[in-house]
Formats: sequence, C-alpha cells, structure tokens
Amino acid sequence: MTAAVVIPNWNGARWLDGCLDSVLAQTSAPVEVLVVDNGSTDDSAARAAKRPGVRVLALGRNTGFAVAANRGVAALGPDVEAVAIVNPDVVLEADWLARTTAALDADPRTAAVACKMVDMADPGHLYDTGDLLRRDGGCEQRGRFTSDDGRYDTAGEVFSACAGAALYRRAALLEVGGFEERFFLYLEDVELGLRLRLAGWRCRYEPATARHAGEGSAHVPVRSVEGWVERNTLLLAARYFPARWLPLVAYRQAGWAWHALRAGRLRAHLRAAASAVPLLPAMLRERRAARRAARVPLEAVIPALPLRGFAADRMPTG
Repeated sequence: MTAAVVIPNWNGARWLDGCLDSVLAQTSAPVEVLVVDNGSTDDSAARAAKRPGVRVLALGRNTGFAVAANRGVAALGPDVEAVAIVNPDVVLEADWLARTTAALDADPRTAAVACKMVDMADPGHLYDTGDLLRRDGGCEQRGRFTSDDGRYDTAGEVFSACAGAALYRRAALLEVGGFEERFFLYLEDVELGLRLRLAGWRCRYEPATARHAGEGSAHVPVRSVEGWVERNTLLLAARYFPARWLPLVAYRQAGWAWHALRAGRLRAHLRAAASAVPLLPAMLRERRAARRAARVPLEAVIPALPLRGFAADRMPTG
C-alpha cells in the first residue's frame, strides 16, 4: 500500500525535529510527509518547511487536532491509500510504518491500526496499546501506566486506535467523514473509531513501537485535558448512547465529579461539562441518523463490561 504521514502541529518546536527524523528514517518510506500547522507561534512550521521531503500546510490559526488531521488527509495525492496520523511529540521506530501498513494491507475490512505507544522518557512503561470505550462513556487506554512486560506484544483486534500514532485506510476515513471536527481535540479518535466500527470496519493492533512524550497534555488551549475529555464524553454519549445506558453514564459522571472535587478542580470540571450544552441539541438530533446508518448494532460494538469503581478516573486519549 502507498502510505503517507500527516503530522498535525501546534507549537511543536521542541519535538517536531525528532518526529520528522524518525518519519524520514522509516524502512518503508512514506510517499508524502505533510505537516499541517495550526497557526504555530514558534518556528516549528518554518523549520519543517526547510526539510527535504517535507511539505507544510499552514492553516493560519488553531483549528484543533481534528480539523488539521482532516485537512491533511484531504491534501494528500490521490494515489495515497494509507495515512499515518502522528503527533509531533512522537518518535517512531524505524519499522513502524512497514509493520502497520502490512497489518492494514492484510485485511481489507481493517480501517485502522493501533500501535504500542511507550513513554518517551521511560520506554519501559506503556502509554497506549489501543483504546476501549465503555457503556458509561469512559474511554480507557490499554496498558496505560503499566510496565511493558510483554503482555501487549501480540497482534490482535482492539476497539480503536489512539491517533497520537495510528495508521488509517484512507478510503475508510473518507467513507465515514473523517474526524469529528466539533470535538476540536481529545476523544476525536475514539469517536472516529466508534463510527468506523458501526460502519462494519475493524481496528487491528500491531505492536510496532512509537515513543510518546505526552507533552501536549500540559499545553492545550481553552481548557485542560480533563476538561476536553469531559466535554467530548458528554457529546459522544448524547449522539450515540441509548437512553437505557443513561444510568451508567450518570454513575460515571458522578464519579468523575467526586474525583474533581477531591482534586480541587470541581468548578473547572463543571464549566467543562457546561461547555457541551450548546452542541447537545445537534448531537441529539443526529442520533437517529447515526443509528440508521449503522451496519453493526451499537450493543455489539460496545459490549457490556464490568462496571468500574465510583472513583475510577478517566484515561485521556488522543
């Protein structure tokens, strides 16, 4: 398969050079490397533009991760079959693209490939090995904060891929409409994964390694990581979850509010929840269309799982 790499960038000067070094050193070279710059005020875009084999698409302002990723996918040449979405604070192992492309190519109903993401500073600890969505609205990252002891060295199927470093089948992305731009950032990859699963696509896990610094979590616009996750969890549940799952969602929301209270950030948590309100009517209107378009029942896509404890915290993704 012909594969390209799209890197959504916002003030990523500290990390972007290392990311591009790893992309350009892939044993299976991408046919295009595109940095989509979200109005950076550092020199990251200018430095990227000077590198041979790298193209920069300047959006002029911070449009959010989802918009940048979609614009990048749309700007690639027509011969590109697979698109790797990679954060600037990620370094790929040299065989990453070869392994993920092979996994995508091996199954025509696979739309995405998740990888083994490890901590940049301590590669012995895992960051993400594929995402999991629960009926209470919580998203978990497999293996997050645990030691890389070999449990995730086997390929298989997962719910969805963390878009910090993931490979997507371009035709599948275009079929379902790409990332949900109203999410801006965080959980946009989980929402995309849900739409792909409902459309009958699968997500594979290939233990190709990507090292992730997670630096973006400390510098996000408008609100905190937790705030974006809270907002977008409510939007996702409103758009897709049946009313009978509402007690599960309410239970988890109460748990998260309790955790925010104990952490001294309840007011910020409630502001984040309130920020979902303007979009809730649109999400509720789209529920019926989402159900009609689904080829796979929601109950099969999000199976019943044991309920997590009241104090269980979120695992931010993306």
